[in-house]
Amino acid sequence: EELVRTCAWMYQKGFIASSEGNVSVRMGTDCLLVTPRGVHKGFLRADQLIVTDLNGRKLSGALSPSTELPLHLLAYKERPDITAVVHAHPTMAIACSLAGVSLADGVLPEVITGLGAIPTAPYATPGTTEAAEVIRSLIHHYDAIILERHGSVTVGLTLQDAYSKLEMLEHSARILSLAR
Repeated sequence: EELVRTCAWMYQKGFIASSEGNVSVRMGTDCLLVTPRGVHKGFLRADQLIVTDLNGRKLSGALSPSTELPLHLLAYKERPDITAVVHAHPTMAIACSLAGVSLADGVLPEVITGLGAIPTAPYATPGTTEAAEVIRSLIHHYDAIILERHGSVTVGLTLQDAYSKLEMLEHSARILSLAR
């Protein structure tokens, strides 16, 4: 229910539209609860969620897991400390990446203390193994990453933590865009 609620918040806040974005939560040490592909996240139901193992093999659920599952799997493999991954398409963060405005400088004090720098990973085609690989070197050091021309990835100790980092990332992008 918390994962479904998080997707609804993402939709209501404009961080995703329609079936965009995806969210996962580690359940124990060997499986994930993940959003399905092609389902409107603003109207997602708990019975539509998918359970996979940490290799991406579907264990339960009627639908297919998100095409961005490789991105989630890589984050969990590289960061055993996290239990949640949120991938969204926040408008201002994407606009910043298109305009070449970097959030890596840590201009805003609240972001520096609460999140640190927010780097931008190079572009890779969404849903591919390459799209996961572009975060490999960054995920060790950052909990929030902008995916050039695509979206964002935030990770956390809890689902609420990962979602809060998404809000902070988009808020920072909005402020920097207005300042420019």
